[in-house]
Amino acid sequence: MDLSTATTKLQALRRDMTGHTDRDDERRILDLLEGATSEELNFLLSNVDLVRLLSDLDDRLIGPDHHTALLDLLCRHRAAELSLPVRASLATALQKGATRGQAEARLRDLFLGLKGRELTGFKNLLEAGGEYHDLHHLVFDDVDDAAVRAELLAHFQREAEAFPSGENKVLSDIDDTFFVNWVDKRYPPKTVYPGVLAFYQELDRGPGIIPGRAGDLVFVSARPQDPLGLIENATLDSLSKRGVPLAVMLSGSFFYLVGNTRIAQKKFENFEQYARLFPEYGFVFVGDSGQGDVEFGARMRAALPQAVRAVFIHDVVATPEAKRDEWRAQHVFFFDTYVGAAVDAFHAGVISRDGVDRIAAAATESLAAISFASPAQRQAREAELARDLALARALPRGLPA
Repeated sequence: MDLSTATTKLQALRRDMTGHTDRDDERRILDLLEGATSEELNFLLSNVDLVRLLSDLDDRLIGPDHHTALLDLLCRHRAAELSLPVRASLATALQKGATRGQAEARLRDLFLGLKGRELTGFKNLLEAGGEYHDLHHLVFDDVDDAAVRAELLAHFQREAEAFPSGENKVLSDIDDTFFVNWVDKRYPPKTVYPGVLAFYQELDRGPGIIPGRAGDLVFVSARPQDPLGLIENATLDSLSKRGVPLAVMLSGSFFYLVGNTRIAQKKFENFEQYARLFPEYGFVFVGDSGQGDVEFGARMRAALPQAVRAVFIHDVVATPEAKRDEWRAQHVFFFDTYVGAAVDAFHAGVISRDGVDRIAAAATESLAAISFASPAQRQAREAELARDLALARALPRGLPA
């Protein structure tokens, strides 16, 4: 690509998009995009506001249908030339506008034009935006046409059967799982649990020598979603400030906010939908024993026993050992520290032996930095960690038995 020529075209495109666009401006925009090479087209679309571009071109009662022409050009005629990031940006721009029937049909075209690994990559890019306009919101909220949604989900399933990922999506609760925020009184309020970030990273990395694709962390929360996504975006921002990389959120609702059974029900509905978006993946879930997560995890395992590889429950209500053993038989593992969770995760085959060591080191360092309310509280937590560190050191090298 001649960068000078491409830059000149970009300047012309931006000039025609400035201020009110009449039909002559719109025609020049279409001509420019139609005449661009594949490299130029990707360069142009990467460097303009796609939401603005889509809204600048209009269909008229009398006169040219420039908006339709633009959608056909980008989503059908030249979609195969678009890089996955540009295709994802275009889909997000369509999603942020009013997703009427025409936009939904073009979104469908963008998905159905991809297969196998490319389709998985495209879906993951749509998940990586760090705000509530994600794949789950697009398919189950923005797409109103049930036939279009069914067509998308059927396409996802067919491609998953032909091209399974072999990796896991890591689903996690937030309150009393990632940080202290509800029932747990063993740590100071808002404390991020020692080793939890490393645990997420190792689950995402997987048990193999070659790490899996990074970025498969999904938070399944009881926190309600509002129409503008303000609560969800604020939660994602809060997680980011506490060291969480870009993540996805599956939110609850005000209707399901009261009662553990209702909370578990909403989380399960979200999981069922999410599993249909990514049927090529397996799943692990990290929750706590204080707010419906045990019930939710058990339902996950019952619904998709082959896909849900393990459930890890941070015990904040002192569950008796006999009850823990009953759950362990169902691949639901209760733990007190994230080193203990790592030991169970190694035995379940979802993290590596070296991953256990990395979690142990992170948890030890993090615990030392916490300012506890009393020496007795610190000593209790240090004793828990010392017990689980001993279990970690006793693990064999190599694959779990």
